[in-house]
Amino acid sequence: KRVQILHMLVEGSSMRSVSRVVGVSINTVSKLLVDAGTACEKYHDEHVRGLNCERIQCDEIWSFCYSKQKNVPENKKGAAGDVWTWTSLCADSKLICNWVVGGRDAGYASALMEDLADRLNNRVQLTTDGHRAYLEAVEGAFGADIDYAMLVKMYGDVAEKSPERTYSPAVCTGAKKNRVEGNPDKDHISTSYVERQNLNMRMGMRRFTRLTNGFSKKFDNHCHALALYFMYYNFVRVHKTLKCSPAMAAGVTDKLWEMSDLAEMIDADIPKPGKRGPYKTSQKDISN
Repeated sequence: KRVQILHMLVEGSSMRSVSRVVGVSINTVSKLLVDAGTACEKYHDEHVRGLNCERIQCDEIWSFCYSKQKNVPENKKGAAGDVWTWTSLCADSKLICNWVVGGRDAGYASALMEDLADRLNNRVQLTTDGHRAYLEAVEGAFGADIDYAMLVKMYGDVAEKSPERTYSPAVCTGAKKNRVEGNPDKDHISTSYVERQNLNMRMGMRRFTRLTNGFSKKFDNHCHALALYFMYYNFVRVHKTLKCSPAMAAGVTDKLWEMSDLAEMIDADIPKPGKRGPYKTSQKDISN
């Protein structure tokens, strides 16, 4: 049942639907999600290092926890509202190198870049969008030891707005390739792969689906679900163009993981219960 629950959680099913289908308590599903997220984040942090990537793309994707920012009640300030997931992706192996969950300010951009710099073995070409928070973050983490460019996209509104276009994105009218540091290859200044990965997240995780009630209710569970998803994406899922997992393509592992391997890794990380101590009687027990 643990493997079945993990499969359903990775495929985007809500925790309550998982508990109904598998026939277990919602508390069991919730505990397994916490255990899985904790173990996956720990394994990724320890093993996805020493990367020999040549081209990295970074982007951030929006979601929300509990409620949208404008509807956050006073007693939930700071623990609910907009949540941004920052990701870095190797353009060749499609490996998710690292991620950060939080706001969209310079502090989180710096956290992403400093952690990314620690995981790389060599100088890389980095491409981000035009978000200004990246500028100081990349400078602080890499200095001059990087070939960095920004892909700045320009958007315009359609001539006629109708009710059918209420939730449609703006039209992209063009893009500029701006060199920021080093000597980036113009042919590889792109964020297409990481944006496609954002679409995978949007379509594959119920928590990211727009206009539904499947959004995350707790920030911690949101982070645990992301850690489980990224572990599955890197180590278990076969990438169609690569014919192997991203972790295999990047040289992080030499085998294709299965969900049973993921479940065993999670079980191994859960602390074993210690021996129960002697039973202590209380005054209430004696009187009865």
